[in-house]
Amino acid sequence: MTAPVLQAFAAFCADARSRDFDHTVWHAAKRCVLDYYGTTLPGGAVAPATMLKTAFADMLGRGGARLYPGGEITDARTAALINGAASHTVEFDDIYRDGIYHPGVPVISAALAVAESRGVSGETLLRGVIAGYEVSNRIAETINPAHYAFWHTTGTVGTFGAAAAACTILGLEEDQALNALANAGTMAAGLQQAFRGDGMAKPMHGGHAADTGIMCAISASAGVTGIHDMLEGERGFGNAMCGGVDWSKVSATLGDDFTILRMTVKNHAACGHGHAAIDGALHLQAEHGFGPDDVERIDAGTYGPAVEIVGAQETTSAFEAKFSLPYCVAVALYDGSCRMKAFTDERRADPKLHELAKKVFVSKDDDCDAAFPKRRSAKVRVTLKDGTSFEFYSPTRKGDPDAPLSDVELSEKYQELATPELGPERASALEASVWSLEKLANVAALFPANRAAAE
Repeated sequence: MTAPVLQAFAAFCADARSRDFDHTVWHAAKRCVLDYYGTTLPGGAVAPATMLKTAFADMLGRGGARLYPGGEITDARTAALINGAASHTVEFDDIYRDGIYHPGVPVISAALAVAESRGVSGETLLRGVIAGYEVSNRIAETINPAHYAFWHTTGTVGTFGAAAAACTILGLEEDQALNALANAGTMAAGLQQAFRGDGMAKPMHGGHAADTGIMCAISASAGVTGIHDMLEGERGFGNAMCGGVDWSKVSATLGDDFTILRMTVKNHAACGHGHAAIDGALHLQAEHGFGPDDVERIDAGTYGPAVEIVGAQETTSAFEAKFSLPYCVAVALYDGSCRMKAFTDERRADPKLHELAKKVFVSKDDDCDAAFPKRRSAKVRVTLKDGTSFEFYSPTRKGDPDAPLSDVELSEKYQELATPELGPERASALEASVWSLEKLANVAALFPANRAAAE
């Protein structure tokens, strides 16, 4: 009998508890954790995370996991739910490009919640993160881009990643991990309609995946079983949620080639589908020195899903602006970047931004579309009011694995996001702890409650 596809992943989760990973893998995992804190801290201070804290107030004040940025204690599942939603709110979280997937949202939300609640070491936390990324990144890459036509990979595949991370941190044996991953497959959810309008369900997908992954792992530790061919079965995950999946290579290089080494760290605080065009517009402005008021028209040719998801010119909320390539290009040409301040109520109230956004036209380019998802590219043409025209092809995005942010640039991004929430001293202390996570005896000490929470 052929072994279930999930068997190899279950074995990897069990093996990850003691495997001797290369130093580059450890370092990549720490980069992911630092980037996670950067994007989660500001997300935890706004809706829906603040609303979820109100909704689940009776769960606060007990347990060993923490909410960010306030440091309130709660149980692991509630922490995973709320922090998971927070980590996906400001649209600055990491991406596994080839899988059209944000692994840090479900994986690290689950890993930190379980690690804190159980008081395990920083090394054990990192092992869980590595396992979660490797399992879910590979599933995401195998089923996409077909899956992405209707499903939100972070909500669906993220459930497998969260379960894998929890299994490793909890020390589950291979057969238990197999049951946890199997049940993660039938609990996975997240429809793309959730981000085709101004709502809060999209970040909730990540929180649900983190929470559900933990639930599956804890249940499996107590003996709850699952259907082991949940990925490849006739009515399993693959056939139901994309169809015609070739699972033969999904784990072929597992343990030898690490996807966590090829993560995208976002350089813009917006949907990643617009980043190549933003980069292209900024490149042309830097090269030719034109101002935004000089622009007559901007044409951005890119891949199909980008046109569908970020093609809108008109926006009425911060959420819509983050999913508008025209708005993001406009604010970048005025401000020189597209970071958090681009989406404040005050900044979005500037009529000049909306006037320029109406001059940005997004269309599908056949070459860019054919290269998706392995390459996230855009062809940008800027036409000035005097008739001058400039063109640039962005073959990738700043922050993608072929144009990565350095450790210094990652640190700068983290500090920009974390300092307003924690203050400079606590933000720097947390960063230092993350870079030396493998030396930390108890993850519970990683993020102590702030003064307000302690009092």
